[in-house]
Amino acid sequence: MKLNDYLYSFLVGGALCVIAQIFIDKTKVTAARILVTYVVLGVVLTALGLYQPLIDFAKSGATVPLTGFGYLLAKGVEKAVKEDGFFGVLYGGLKATAAGISASFSFALIWSILFKSKEK
Repeated sequence: MKLNDYLYSFLVGGALCVIAQIFIDKTKVTAARILVTYVVLGVVLTALGLYQPLIDFAKSGATVPLTGFGYLLAKGVEKAVKEDGFFGVLYGGLKATAAGISASFSFALIWSILFKSKEK
């Protein structure tokens, strides 16, 4: 792996995060809506064939942010539809993202056991 790969990954992933943070800070749009927009944007860009070149260029800088989750959902549905037809729409995205979803639930459970939440 070349040093440029790390640089491009950092720059693209950082740019995606900076854009989201600017929207959070400068608009009245809630953070949740911005995050959902990122997932939908990942799906749309994947459907248009524009996200794969970004992944080829930026590697994990494009797959780790929420746009990458949208990409993975779209690719999972695409694969399942090719294999099982229309019914692949119902489970393809969940099958493709199961590891990430399971990890997030597991870590949330561990943190909730280890730390007690406090009200503001």
